[in-house]
Amino acid sequence: MQREKVLGIILAGGVGGRLDVLTERRAKPAMPFAGVYRLIDFALSNCVHSRIEDVWVIEQYQPHSLNEHLANGRPWDLDRTYGGLQVLPPYISKTDEGGFAEGNADAIYRNKNFIQEFDPDILLVLSADHIYKLDFENVIDNHIEREADATIVTTQIPLAEAARFGNVKTNAEGRVTEFYYKPDEPQSDLVTTEVFVYDARLLLATLDELAGAGKKKRTGSNKKDNGKSPLKDFGHELLPKLVRDNRVYEYRLECYWRDVGTVESYWQGHMDLLADEPSLKLDDARWPILTFGTQRLPAHIHKTASIENSLISAGCSISGRVVRSVLAPGVVVEQGATVRDSVLLHGVVVQSGAEVDQAILDENVQVGKSAMVGKKKAKGKMKKELDLNEQITLVGLDVRIPARKQIEAGARIKPRANGKDIEEK
Repeated sequence: MQREKVLGIILAGGVGGRLDVLTERRAKPAMPFAGVYRLIDFALSNCVHSRIEDVWVIEQYQPHSLNEHLANGRPWDLDRTYGGLQVLPPYISKTDEGGFAEGNADAIYRNKNFIQEFDPDILLVLSADHIYKLDFENVIDNHIEREADATIVTTQIPLAEAARFGNVKTNAEGRVTEFYYKPDEPQSDLVTTEVFVYDARLLLATLDELAGAGKKKRTGSNKKDNGKSPLKDFGHELLPKLVRDNRVYEYRLECYWRDVGTVESYWQGHMDLLADEPSLKLDDARWPILTFGTQRLPAHIHKTASIENSLISAGCSISGRVVRSVLAPGVVVEQGATVRDSVLLHGVVVQSGAEVDQAILDENVQVGKSAMVGKKKAKGKMKKELDLNEQITLVGLDVRIPARKQIEAGARIKPRANGKDIEEK
């Protein structure tokens, strides 16, 4: 099949507020995952393995933290003279373009001139906070064969969780017949994965139409726009219109997929990796997840260490006990300390006698001697994921927890919090 001109766009500008203190000082796509990766690595690696040679990253919130990791595209072999990785930050314009986007549809619209100049046949639009492996070539081929105007990659999840996503209903041929954007009551267990393939020219024309209609409506109501865009997310107006007026099909993703944009799902995504037979195998030479990182010595497991069902990254030094946890590079667990059901990011130190239970500790956190972060689970039935937000303790970047201090389950400690702030927890 003849190759169409494809442009991949990764939307990496969201604030990521649902991750609370973990994204106060970094972009959500730059969040570490599985010890050694960053969230954006999955979208970028899938693009490279799918032979998508032109990939643009639209940034907005905390771009410096993300740009450091992107390293001009080098880890993904996208640092090229022609094509490769291009970063699109917010910009100021004398026209109605540029500025800060208010959703993913708006982000595309504000960069429409750049897209028109590139003149792709197909736009592959991705979010940067999902964990999955997918060959986009198969999705694009399916899109072309069906002569689709848009293709939505979908997956099935438990109905109780579906309200957080766009809900999709299809007919027997896979054509999307109904779309509901984050409904109050789930309408289907079939949801969008935030992977979209669009006919590029139709998409830009439709966005122009919707933006024009929104401006007329605002003018007619005598409301000041205050620089705000009439466009928001794809699900607000774009996808409902395309489903109603054009040919929109689904492409079903049958393998592992998880949105890790909430505290609960981020923690659970790490626990998924510790299953006896993980649904997502990251150590796959045929489809490696590529990343930028410093080479470090292998982890040092001391003779006093006890490790059960955990992932221990390079550069770690373990003298204490680690149970069902994921440790990023450079973590230190001293003798007599215990880490259980937790995610510890780069450079965390847990001093002797301290306990960390069902918590996420951000980079360079230090837990003082005999301190307690979180609390042990009550014996009996496991808490459901819907209850996890109240159970998982978050400690932000560079926090020093004093010796013998107790941080209760579900607490949120802001990055670089001072002693007074911690004492109040």
